[in-house]
Amino acid sequence: MSATPRIGGQAVIEGVMMRHQEQLAIAVRKPDMQIALHQETLTTAGEKFPLLKMPLLRGAVALVESLVVGVRALTISANAAAVEEEEELTTWQLTVTVGFALLLGVALFFFLPTIVTNFLADRISSRPIVLNLVEGLIRLFIFLAYMIGVAQLKDIQRVFAYHGAEHKSIACFEAGESLTLANARKYSTLHPRCGTSFLLLVMTISVLLFSLFAWPNLWQRLILRLVLLPLVAGIAYELIQLAGRFSFFRYLTYPGLWLQRLTTREPDDQQLEVAICAIQAVLAGVEKREVLEE
Repeated sequence: MSATPRIGGQAVIEGVMMRHQEQLAIAVRKPDMQIALHQETLTTAGEKFPLLKMPLLRGAVALVESLVVGVRALTISANAAAVEEEEELTTWQLTVTVGFALLLGVALFFFLPTIVTNFLADRISSRPIVLNLVEGLIRLFIFLAYMIGVAQLKDIQRVFAYHGAEHKSIACFEAGESLTLANARKYSTLHPRCGTSFLLLVMTISVLLFSLFAWPNLWQRLILRLVLLPLVAGIAYELIQLAGRFSFFRYLTYPGLWLQRLTTREPDDQQLEVAICAIQAVLAGVEKREVLEE
């Protein structure tokens, strides 16, 4: 390979999704303990419209694409892990479920803090910067409380173990070691480019960015939060990319690494084997494409 591919991933139902640019692989542990492997080549928005690869823009685009790909990966993994065919979920069913979850997330993490702060404004301060900072602190509190609560659920803890397997296998590959169970076991379940770190950065940046604006009426503030969300995501994305390249910026990921102690678990060998299978499939796809392009 001409350069070391930057692999990203996502824990799915009883498995792991790995991706490098347009190469995608999903490995799932089936009920009969065999590993189901799904591979495909994606067409990214950045390939169609190079303008979308510009800094800040690419972060918002990557967020949307990750959500779309993530929904498809969850559908594929849920169906592969189903015991009977009758249990299979359709893409539409899962899209509606995830769409509702996203709307709930926006309402919970962006609208609720604004509404609560608006209710308490007369008792706090009349200064916009103070109100915006209080709103941001409430947002961070809700986000952390949510993550702590979710981490206690038994079914989610199994997904978090696959999340840890994803990180271990990626770290093993990035260290230049062979992708074996023995090698991958040695690495941490924490990774600086994790989506958990990204989400925490989004929350933190929103606190700082929103504090620069005035404190208009409630509806104007809610609309402003929605309008600025792509910019917040774009800034967070660029900082995560810098953290992956330069040691100085890795300090920004330290809070996210701490949070990953909630969203990852130490995987067993069967889970780690699934993650390794997924990353090997992506690497094989990358190598095949490079051969075809020569």
